[in-house]
Amino acid sequence: MKRRSTRTFNDEPVTKDELEKILEAALLAPTSMNRKPCNFMVVENKDALVELSQCKDHGADLIAGADKAIVVVADTLVADTWIEDSSIALTYMHLMATELDLGSCWVQVHLRSKDGVDAEEVVKEILKLDPQYRVVGILALGHSDNIPEPYTLDVIDKNKIHFRV
Repeated sequence: MKRRSTRTFNDEPVTKDELEKILEAALLAPTSMNRKPCNFMVVENKDALVELSQCKDHGADLIAGADKAIVVVADTLVADTWIEDSSIALTYMHLMATELDLGSCWVQVHLRSKDGVDAEEVVKEILKLDPQYRVVGILALGHSDNIPEPYTLDVIDKNKIHFRV
């Protein structure tokens, strides 16, 4: 219930220890047949963060204000389940950031665009990635003074649960 997307960050840096724990969570994330196709590119350079923040038409601006971003880069030659495997890794990192009281936000890249150009291609160009690599999303990270309040059980829709015999 505590995990919430944070879109504003303060100037306090993410520590080496915090970053290590987030990356360890990513590396421990399950993957199909334990193939582990995901690589994790940590972006700390402010110019690169600004560049990544412009990778798609809407919803990436917050990356410019983050202390760090982690781009999940999946090798399609290793696994055809790269979308699922990347998504699980992003979720694990998001949850670990929450556990560490850090702000974080998943920025969707896959199936998004920038002025009609595939956002994945924009990110791949920024990071100089080979063609077999795909990008589902980017996790923006940082300390924040504006982490939303945790959810309560009152907001969950239990009508989404169905039992079948």
